Amino acid sequence: MLTTAEPQRCGWVSGASPLMVAYHDEEWGVPVHDDRKHFEFLMLEGAQAGLSWSIVLNKRAGYRRAFSEFDPGKVARYTPARIEKLTTNPAIIRNRQKIEAAVRNARTFLAVQEEFGSFDAYCWRFVDGRPRQNRWTAHRQVPATSPESDAFSKDLKRRGFSFVGSTVIYAHMQAVGMVNDHLVDCYRYQEIVDRVGLDRRERPATKPRKHET
Repeated sequence: MLTTAEPQRCGWVSGASPLMVAYHDEEWGVPVHDDRKHFEFLMLEGAQAGLSWSIVLNKRAGYRRAFSEFDPGKVARYTPARIEKLTTNPAIIRNRQKIEAAVRNARTFLAVQEEFGSFDAYCWRFVDGRPRQNRWTAHRQVPATSPESDAFSKDLKRRGFSFVGSTVIYAHMQAVGMVNDHLVDCYRYQEIVDRVGLDRRERPATKPRKHET
């Protein structure tokens, strides 16, 4: 009987849960230009600090329910009583510092939107408006930080964000497609290159349109 062979994927999803495989196949590295999605990943990546991404991914639905569908305008208005209640919610990571940071970050996120028109317009400036198309052949080559994540992290901290170290922010850049860190033999690598209008020679792409709010 004929069977359909599994496509070649990045090594970090080998033997992973279906949820992790779906994240790799459908989201990781795909350019994001929606502010709510940016806020979602910033919140989840901040929650991940010191933990594995699989733990956070398994709690993603719980975070969505607990944090108003990742609406920064609503999260920014959370009261101390609401925060206290969240610290007892088993559907999320019950770390008070991370929960309080999420609320503060929501308020600062709104300030960035006010200044730049959208968070999307702000963050893509750190890669000159187009994704970095890397060409890694092994997972060990993929960095934990980059000069761009260093600059992005430094500016976020200056604006008052928390849990936004360079490692966290590089993970954000990977998640929202500011960098394509799929290995070159992963089937998603070329799909994403094609999606953003680049070939393997890294032909410059048109700067994406700023997201309007």
